[in-house]
Amino acid sequence: MSTTTLTLHDSWLSRRNAFDWVFAVLVLAGGLFAFSRYANAMDVYEKVILLGTMPFAIWLGWFWRPLSVLAIVVAAAALLGIVSYQGDLARADQVFWLKYFLSSQSAILWMSVLFFMSTLFYWIGFFAGKQGDTMDLIGSRLAWAAVTMALIGTMVRWYESHQLGPDIGHIPVSNLYEVFVLFCWLTATFYLYYESRYGTRALGAFVMLVVSAAVGFLLWYTLVREAHEIQPLVPALQSWWMKLHVPANFIGYGTFALAAMVAFAYLIKEQATETRWYRLTPMWLLGVALCFVPVAFRQRAQEAGGSYWFVYAAISALIAAGILLGRRRIAARLPANEVLDDVMYKAITVGFAFFTIATVLGALWAADAWGGYWSWDPKETWALIVWLNYAAWLHMRLVKGLRGTVAAWWALAGLAVTTFAFLGVNMFLSGLHSYGTL
Repeated sequence: MSTTTLTLHDSWLSRRNAFDWVFAVLVLAGGLFAFSRYANAMDVYEKVILLGTMPFAIWLGWFWRPLSVLAIVVAAAALLGIVSYQGDLARADQVFWLKYFLSSQSAILWMSVLFFMSTLFYWIGFFAGKQGDTMDLIGSRLAWAAVTMALIGTMVRWYESHQLGPDIGHIPVSNLYEVFVLFCWLTATFYLYYESRYGTRALGAFVMLVVSAAVGFLLWYTLVREAHEIQPLVPALQSWWMKLHVPANFIGYGTFALAAMVAFAYLIKEQATETRWYRLTPMWLLGVALCFVPVAFRQRAQEAGGSYWFVYAAISALIAAGILLGRRRIAARLPANEVLDDVMYKAITVGFAFFTIATVLGALWAADAWGGYWSWDPKETWALIVWLNYAAWLHMRLVKGLRGTVAAWWALAGLAVTTFAFLGVNMFLSGLHSYGTL
């Protein structure tokens, strides 16, 4: 018994360094300060969430130390932005670092630019020869910077919403604009963890493609809907359930998207030596998907001057052509199939766990808001389809040993299902969950 206790002690506490304990103290101090100052404005559930977040944040920082650094930098920058406002949102156009860096809109625009730049450098890495590792490193650093700016923008936006009025302030995960920001930084952060865990940056080019696609949508949505404007919550969203359900849901969406892009890389690696163009199915499938973009947005594209989505599709088509022509060089730098398969599996496992939690929380929220756990609303129905799809994938993996090309195709098809559940329902269907209509 004593040996077991010593081993457990050595494997956990003995690996904590001074920085880990400083981080823990900062988290506890910040959480307790927030509790002492704002407890009167919180209900009992929000107090439990705040108190539960503190040990969870410490555990995350200890589990992966870069998150500790990220949290400290984001907290410091967000506090600087909040203090700079001095309770007056008009100062966003008067104070230099608010205007160009730390207001929510400025920070999110920086996030967008940095994600685009990260994607570019990751792809340059495939064709830069001996400088490829350097380009990948730059791409990784830019991705970290983008995540940092996204979180700063989110924290400052939260503060800004409370300055608009006592009944307007809310956690910024309530509409399409806010959840697209959430999707971008969550997906990128999970990728950066796997990048560190497996010691390869070659997958960044693929994962950042889906993040950049989301950024492209976010910019268009801002352009045609002025979606960056903070709006009061509709009554059904004025609930503490939203603070739990939405982030859990988007951990699922983000990791499913990550798994799909790893699957795409796997299929390219498998078909790298294929000379018959008509059998290069991953690239042709991407081309079909790109052709669908201007069709799906044909009416909305007119609102943006009639050219945005066609330019978007043209740039994406050039990327697809580059992948097609450079597939052998790309495949040569990708990690082994076993690594790709393992990343795909672990991403789907994490996503499925959180998506299950989000679905249960959503049912409880529905019972609280509408009096019933399930109503077969289009969003609920498609959430069930997503859940069943990945439940079947994991079942086949664990029971039948699903691996390789079939697993990759299935994961890639899962992205289409997930995208429709996330975005397509808002575009083409209506129901109780139509808060983020296009």
